[in-house]
Amino acid sequence: MTPTSTSADFHHPDIQLPRLIAHRGYSAAAPENTLAAVRAAHKAGARWVELDVQLLGDGKAVIWHDADVARCSDGRGDLKHLSWTQAQKLDVGGWFNDDFAGERMASLAAMLELLNELEMGVNMELKVNKGHDPRLLAETCLPPMLAELPCERLIISSFSQLALQTCREQADAQTLALGLLCDALPPDWLAQCQRLEAFSLHPSWYRLKRAQAEAIKQAGYALLCYTVNDPSAFTPYWQWGVDSAITDQPAAFQRYLDNHAN
Repeated sequence: MTPTSTSADFHHPDIQLPRLIAHRGYSAAAPENTLAAVRAAHKAGARWVELDVQLLGDGKAVIWHDADVARCSDGRGDLKHLSWTQAQKLDVGGWFNDDFAGERMASLAAMLELLNELEMGVNMELKVNKGHDPRLLAETCLPPMLAELPCERLIISSFSQLALQTCREQADAQTLALGLLCDALPPDWLAQCQRLEAFSLHPSWYRLKRAQAEAIKQAGYALLCYTVNDPSAFTPYWQWGVDSAITDQPAAFQRYLDNHAN
């Protein structure tokens, strides 16, 4: 199979990617991965957000990045040891600033409801932290996302091949867009994408080379780069064919683009 034919072999959802995707919501303006951060992203004009989902110890799906709650709450403890009742007692906004004191951890269900209310798209990362089961995460989280969001407003990404493969077992390429997350682009990226019938690749922008970007685009895959907070340094990447930049600073990034439009 030639690189130019790989993505075209599959019918993907008709996803209209924006140039900018707000990382963990508007995480420079509100506590990351919260309902408040998504509302802030929408207010700033973002049409898509990137979020993280994982499971608590009682199996509840929540929007959260870290394996524990120390960095982004007033509590301590690993997620895998917390119940939903315990998690709801945590203040996950006061650490950011007093304006967000009392913000609570968002359940996946509440976040999906908000995304639909705001008509926003989401790149949802299946966050497989150490000691967590990638297959269980995918089997728990994917069904409600498929049920609640139009396929044109959903990309599921992960560093975990098992999580992505589990998702593909549940939904075909026409129903679900999968994104392969990576730091540096792996040598076998094309084979991985073929196995997953992937829609997109999501490499770290500062590890991406021009030849790699051009090969990805030649193969027909969407290319989303994380986490981009220097719009000037990123300027050449648009010419390489990058579709979207995942950024903590969507408003500032958009102002830069507006001011430097040709």
